[in-house]
Amino acid sequence: MAVDDPWYDATASGWSGEAPAGAPGDGRPDAVPRQRVHSTAEIYLEVQRSPAFQEVRGRYRRFVFPATLAFLLWYLAYVVAATVAPGLMARPVAGAVNVAMVAGLGQFLTTFLLTWAYARHARLRRDRAALELRWDTQEMTRGVVQP
Repeated sequence: MAVDDPWYDATASGWSGEAPAGAPGDGRPDAVPRQRVHSTAEIYLEVQRSPAFQEVRGRYRRFVFPATLAFLLWYLAYVVAATVAPGLMARPVAGAVNVAMVAGLGQFLTTFLLTWAYARHARLRRDRAALELRWDTQEMTRGVVQP
């Protein structure tokens, strides 16, 4: 079964079980053992220090930290209001619906909106750059001999 998602491309990540061309033991007369240039750990540290990785990480943090703080404050305000001001929370809004019910439903709505905003932010601001980093990292690790 072929998977169209490039994040799960088995041949690009070396999961296909096939030896790379020119690898020792592949039966080709011109097969030469690969020289070890960098270890995988060194390559990943190099990528982690790169400006492109720092930018992707910065974009993630600039969205997640404020969004998490805002959501936690909104949730704590709901809990504190329910504890400290039961009269306010019991005030009817429409028929049997009171302020507590509206605020509780607002919690659910906020959760869905935050999920949508996160997915949109990731799609528009981070996914393409992260995928490019992944491909670059795979290209750099492709020739690495594992110990």
